[in-house]
Amino acid sequence: MPADTTKIAIACQGGGSHTAFTTGVLTQLFETWENDHELVGISGTSGGAFNALVAWYGLVTGDEAKAARLLDSLWDDLAASAHTDRLLNDWLTTFNRLQSNGAPLPQFSPYQFPGPELGKERIREVLERHVDFEAIPEHCRYTAPELVVGTVCVNAGVFETFTNEEVTVDAVLASAAVPSLFEAVKLNGRIYWDGLFSQNPPVKDLMHVPPERKPDELWIIQINPQQIEGEPKTLDEIGDRRNELSGNISLNQELRFVEQVNEWVDDGMLPAENFSRISTHRIEMDQRYHASTKVDRRPEFIDELKELGRNRAREFLDDR
Repeated sequence: MPADTTKIAIACQGGGSHTAFTTGVLTQLFETWENDHELVGISGTSGGAFNALVAWYGLVTGDEAKAARLLDSLWDDLAASAHTDRLLNDWLTTFNRLQSNGAPLPQFSPYQFPGPELGKERIREVLERHVDFEAIPEHCRYTAPELVVGTVCVNAGVFETFTNEEVTVDAVLASAAVPSLFEAVKLNGRIYWDGLFSQNPPVKDLMHVPPERKPDELWIIQINPQQIEGEPKTLDEIGDRRNELSGNISLNQELRFVEQVNEWVDDGMLPAENFSRISTHRIEMDQRYHASTKVDRRPEFIDELKELGRNRAREFLDDR
């Protein structure tokens, strides 16, 4: 590896279907960045975990071109293309929008009917179609990027991450198990929910690596807008902003930890052989969609998000 290579870690924020944006970002980065960049870690939560996993797997079993192809193929398979799937998708999106507007709709637990679990099984099949999970441990070599998936342990009431060979298909499904949509995922005698409650996305684990594998830069692919204009007043606006804040607050807490370490490095309070400054950058979607569209898997919407991701990645690289 050339001495002037920049070591990059990428953290992929969750956000349901909106994380198709992340696919656009990653494919553009992999197709564009120069040989003086090396990916040393990638993390994700919920839909961001899908992207992190498939990108990592494409890289360790091939190269950037394979990772880009796998990412595109993943979302092609997740999209609601079949007629019945599209009808279900339209119903669910409409239901979520009405619910966020305060419409008096019936409430159901995912434990009351089998539909959600059938949806989870479909996601499992798609993930296993693109990733050989049994082969993951053998690809966790020293030179492989760190792989991190974020979840929440319901029993212990704490966030929990699965790293490298710990990343199974169940761990990834746990990261996306939104409790209002899916049953909890059982792992190692405990139950797990969607990682959006905790680290969205995980950052600290990308730093807890040997000094020679620590990133020089951390790139955050951010789905939820950081800032908005005006005051949310309607139920719709309030629900949207609450949804966005739930994802951003944990992210900002993680980034404040990185900033604190940078300050300690600058002040000489940490040994230089083990710690170095890590610069952080955000690749933001910077376009608001109604929160209900986080379950919208229409192929044309997925393609729109991918193209938006490509555009934001190009802008990001041009600015550098």
